[in-house]
Amino acid sequence: MPITVQQLLQILPNAGPVAGVFVPVLNTAMSRYQIVGTKRIAAFIAQVGHESGHLTRLAENLNYSADALRRNWPSRFDVELAGAVARKPERIANIAYGNRMGNTEQGDGWKYRGRGLIQITGKNNYRACGEALGLDLIAQPELLEKPQHACMSAAWFWATNGLNTLADAGKFDAITQRINGGQNGATDRQALYAKALKVLA
Repeated sequence: MPITVQQLLQILPNAGPVAGVFVPVLNTAMSRYQIVGTKRIAAFIAQVGHESGHLTRLAENLNYSADALRRNWPSRFDVELAGAVARKPERIANIAYGNRMGNTEQGDGWKYRGRGLIQITGKNNYRACGEALGLDLIAQPELLEKPQHACMSAAWFWATNGLNTLADAGKFDAITQRINGGQNGATDRQALYAKALKVLA
């Protein structure tokens, strides 16, 4: 059962005019990666809705304060460094993501920052995602900011990480853990999930 624009707006009201752009590409992506049935679709829409600010943000916003840098990446930013680079997204990305996840060249952290509905981050992940989708994301990482690729990359990530199985079992917190590496935004994610289950029932 494909999701409709009306259903999507009931779940993610802040999507506004972009809902119409996203519904067909979401349905294509969900169908390709077997994100079917109420439980899977509700969990997927709730997670991508949270991750993308209701489908309005397709690239990671790294405009962090010094405090937020210390909180999010305590091993990468000491007090002095956090103070020096606060509110400088490109420098933040290069420090936070540099020399890991396949980011070996100078500037890779920024070039391969989180993009798509579920933030694909790091050169290794861009490479794997690009191979799966038939896109050269190493040369053109910004392709993940286009709605069709943003949706397909999220569905690919979902399937690759076994999230359909977790959705079937109702293990929503475990899905959050795999996407986020923690439980950031758990309350909002849960609220979206509850709403999605109701709307799609």
